Amino acid sequence: MLVLGIETSCDETSAAVVEDGRLLSNVTRSQLFHSEYGGVVPELASREHQKLIVTIVETALAEASVTKERLHGVAAVYGPGLIGSIMVGLSFGKAYAFGLGIPFVGVNHMQAHVVSNLLEEPQPGFPFVNLTVSGGHTQLVHVTGPLEYEVLGETRDDAAGEAFDKVAKMLGIGYPGGPIVDRLAQLGNPEAVKFPRSFLDDDSFDFSFSGLKTSVLYYLRRMRFEPGRVAESEKERREADAFIADVCASFQSAVVDVLVEKTLRAARKLRVSDIGVAGGVAANSALRAKMRAAAGKEGRRVFTPRVEFCTDNGAMVALAGYYRLRAGASSELDLAAVPNLELQP
Repeated sequence: MLVLGIETSCDETSAAVVEDGRLLSNVTRSQLFHSEYGGVVPELASREHQKLIVTIVETALAEASVTKERLHGVAAVYGPGLIGSIMVGLSFGKAYAFGLGIPFVGVNHMQAHVVSNLLEEPQPGFPFVNLTVSGGHTQLVHVTGPLEYEVLGETRDDAAGEAFDKVAKMLGIGYPGGPIVDRLAQLGNPEAVKFPRSFLDDDSFDFSFSGLKTSVLYYLRRMRFEPGRVAESEKERREADAFIADVCASFQSAVVDVLVEKTLRAARKLRVSDIGVAGGVAANSALRAKMRAAAGKEGRRVFTPRVEFCTDNGAMVALAGYYRLRAGASSELDLAAVPNLELQP
């Protein structure tokens, strides 16, 4: 079974082809121009998807050495995400499938992240606990099969990736904030500032990062930090750089501590030995290192996709679509975009 997957839920235009669950190609174009605005501009994102979608799909088919006539199905994300962006890939995918006379299936973006750890070997064994952590979502899921899962908890306010972006904006260090904070944190002291760890209720697997973000804001105000201030001497520049690095390291440590503790708590409760970590923040070096170290002490294994499969990508959509089509599922061509779509079995 050859399946084309299309991802346009935010600011990555991506398409991929899988054959019987094996990845043949994955082509992704990121919209880097949003950095000058300090965040994704929805209207500009959807317009860029329109410009790129045909070329991206054609390139994915060419790299897979597959003609469109050989496809058995088309999968595209129908939520959650930016509605204008979703509609570009969703409309294209439905039209492409209709023109070829093959099944179309809509894919939940969050389900696609869950199965991203199944794209390559080694893979976690079922059942496993998956932490999906990105700019828009932070979610713990109990996964018992490719299409079988239960949401254990999710963010009540800011997602972890969103908090990274907002703190980066406070510090004036650029967008997207996650990779920049991660890089600068490696130069700082994670014990420099005692930011709070929001674990919420002891028995809850939900997350909350708005309080942490606010703590960073108040700390910067107390320290009279001015983002973008031009240093008057080399010494002042070095001190400013060290200050920013310490804030990044301390903030990142607070986020990672909560993510790791909640995930391990879920693994213990469910008595599973394997843990998956997916989504854009899964590329964070501190999260990967601390999760592996903490899980290793308990005899658990941690699986993270390659960095290119952590961010939004067509490969995970194609694989999720393959599992759904193989199970006999398909979607009507009037399937609507659902920007606030929840993850349900």
